[in-house]
Amino acid sequence: MTRLTGRALRVTIFIGENDVWHHRPLYTEIVHRAHKAGLAGASVFRGIEGFGASSLIHTSRLLSLSEDLPVTIVIVDDETRIRAFLPQLDELVTEGLVILDDCEVIRYVGRSEERAQ
Repeated sequence: MTRLTGRALRVTIFIGENDVWHHRPLYTEIVHRAHKAGLAGASVFRGIEGFGASSLIHTSRLLSLSEDLPVTIVIVDDETRIRAFLPQLDELVTEGLVILDDCEVIRYVGRSEERAQ
């Protein structure tokens, strides 16, 4: 299990729900690559409304516009691991936004074998 405390980097990726990589959702590809790279964790969040560089508003309020809602993937790990992962994001994210933030990890605890069952 990865241990993570103290100073870290958070990479946040903003893409569209319909973005794909070789016929699979792009967010799935990013999460699976982060896992394979041994990063501490990744989470995907689906937005209810937003716009990006194209200035087209995507919203879940109107059925005709409820396609391609915003999706955010957040990954936190130490700086070395995150920076080593950035070339993969450069390959995968052809439209969207990728940002880095310094952060401090206060608590990072997984489930124990007993609690997981």
